Amino acid sequence: MEPITRNAPELAAVMEELRRLEPIFHTAEFGTTGDDFERRMDAEYFEVGASGRRYSREFILRTLAERAPVDAATAGWRCGEFALRAVGAETYLLTYTLRQGERVTRRSTLWRRGDAGWQILYHQGTVVAAEEGAPGAEVSQAR
Repeated sequence: MEPITRNAPELAAVMEELRRLEPIFHTAEFGTTGDDFERRMDAEYFEVGASGRRYSREFILRTLAERAPVDAATAGWRCGEFALRAVGAETYLLTYTLRQGERVTRRSTLWRRGDAGWQILYHQGTVVAAEEGAPGAEVSQAR
């Protein structure tokens, strides 16, 4: 059963701001330099990748420094099915679906707005697997 993903009208402006920053590390709006990435990530940031592996802030920064991230627009990646929920003072959970060719993942990013702007606290990606026998179901490969 699918969750209810109606967005509260009072969150429309926040939703628009955060949509432009996703997928994190892959848009000019999020940032393109090491300094941008450090500024956007909370000091205690970590993530769980679609593989199920946990990655520290330091690992992510090191990896981004070693290889330039893919630009989502240039690569033809598509984001959709955005939903936003306020979870605390200036803290929001943004969920969406990311389509990278045949690979489809559900994404969740925990965002907080502070004096320095928007920062990510946590991120997770989960591969969408086809249901056996479901017509038109998409199959995605985990990394």
